[in-house]
Amino acid sequence: MKKHLAAAIITFAAFTAMAQQKKVTPAATSAQPRYVSKVWVADNGNGTYKNPVLNADYSDPDAIRVGDDFYLVSSSFEDIPGLPILHSKDLVNWSIIGHALLRQPPYDHFNKPQHGNGVWAPAIRFHNGEFYIYYPDPDYGIYLIKAKNPAGPWSEPLLVMEGAGLIDPCPLWDEDGQLYLAHAWAGSRAGIKSIITVNKMNAAGTRVIDEGVMVFNGHETDPTIEGPKIYKRNGYYYIFAPAGGVPTGWQLVLRSKNIYGPYERKVVMDQGKSTTNGPHQGAWVDTQTGEDWFLHFQDKEAYGRVTHLQPMKWVNDWPVIGIDPKGTGKGEPVLTYKKPNVGKVYPIETPAESDEFNSVVLGKQWQWMANSKSTWYATTNSGVLTLFSYMDDSAKNLWDTPNLLLQKTPADEFMVTTKFTFKPNIKLDERAGLVMMGFSYAGLTLHSKKGEISLEYITCKDAVKGNAEKAETLMKVSSPTIYFRMKVSAGAKCKFSYSLDGNTFTDTGTEFQAEVGRWIGSKMGIFCSRTTQINDSGYANFDWFRVEPLVR
Repeated sequence: MKKHLAAAIITFAAFTAMAQQKKVTPAATSAQPRYVSKVWVADNGNGTYKNPVLNADYSDPDAIRVGDDFYLVSSSFEDIPGLPILHSKDLVNWSIIGHALLRQPPYDHFNKPQHGNGVWAPAIRFHNGEFYIYYPDPDYGIYLIKAKNPAGPWSEPLLVMEGAGLIDPCPLWDEDGQLYLAHAWAGSRAGIKSIITVNKMNAAGTRVIDEGVMVFNGHETDPTIEGPKIYKRNGYYYIFAPAGGVPTGWQLVLRSKNIYGPYERKVVMDQGKSTTNGPHQGAWVDTQTGEDWFLHFQDKEAYGRVTHLQPMKWVNDWPVIGIDPKGTGKGEPVLTYKKPNVGKVYPIETPAESDEFNSVVLGKQWQWMANSKSTWYATTNSGVLTLFSYMDDSAKNLWDTPNLLLQKTPADEFMVTTKFTFKPNIKLDERAGLVMMGFSYAGLTLHSKKGEISLEYITCKDAVKGNAEKAETLMKVSSPTIYFRMKVSAGAKCKFSYSLDGNTFTDTGTEFQAEVGRWIGSKMGIFCSRTTQINDSGYANFDWFRVEPLVR
């Protein structure tokens, strides 16, 4: 073991990992076929990597090492299943192994889309043989869920601190056994922000037991400070926290010999001369060989908040993140770098994107816009995903529709194609199709009405405002089987096309500018919906959904 670990210069994550790693069953990733993206691979295959290591919207990442395994969790807001759990052996190659939140409480509330609400920045830790995730809901408070295996099952959410505006919690088990919880505040709910508070918790970590102490006020130097991650190293308490706002901010570190301060302040990374804007909010992890690394996000607008990996070193008991060519103690992000030394080389792997729908469970890349219902879909051994049409009486457009099956965009440029067969109930007004979803959206549908099926190009500008969707009929369709395609080029510009034979595609001729959602990037996916309710529904059988390199 490296000298600095032997001397107890350790992160909390490393301490708990060393204490408990023999009791943990690592996530069994070998049971799943290894997936390699055709549109973005961070591992360069020559001992180096490129950023982002996750070129998808895994915002507010937190990560730990347990033995030889790294685990990452991110915010998921209203999307279900939520709290995605990713696994890696080397911090560069990642796979999705599960979700910690299968249904979001309060359940009635999240049975409908609640854009931008729900799970904000979580923290993951390992203690006494269990994985802990503390996550905030800015409208209800801070929740705890636990698991013996990070792939699940996870416990039901337990509300450990009630209140509006409580966000971004992170626990710290101190050497004396006392458990603390650091958190920030959402001004939209609490009426105050830019401060960090530390509370005491009971020994089980199931309840906050005091009013807390404000340990840092960022109003003058570090407005919008949030996302605190608290660690202890070499006698210092450290709070890593982003400040200055998501698109243009910086990574701040606070340190003190006392948990309650006063804290010294230092900016340890900002954009500098790099092209990576607002580099902040993330996690410090170390390797088995004693290297230090930092995972954080970058806001790429319609593509979401993507995850970068930065080298990190300690200088005079302060972290320096990224490269520091002038030796000022403040780093800037790297775009390419030598891979972490984890003792061996692991195969290239990426989170799943394409889906042949050959499994009896949904692929882990998929999420709904609300708590899901079993009547929305069916998976079978026959190689299709069946989406049943569903009606939401209150939906003004797809922004309000809970049963959209969506996933994150995987790269700056890519192409997605899906094949499906539409089986409408001729008594109903139904449709099924492909969509790129955000504040505004666009897509292609097959629309069944009065016994006729039409191919339509749909758009909805400012769907978030409740605006009506517009539909342009492109042609009448006699065959229920069709291929829909979406090409995404630089700047998240989308063009849709369709084919009746899977070979010759006809362009709709219209370019759509993808837009963000609330606190998330645009998402792509499929759906099947209806406007009236009777005792049965039509459905669409999706054969596959394939993400491939952009063909111009």
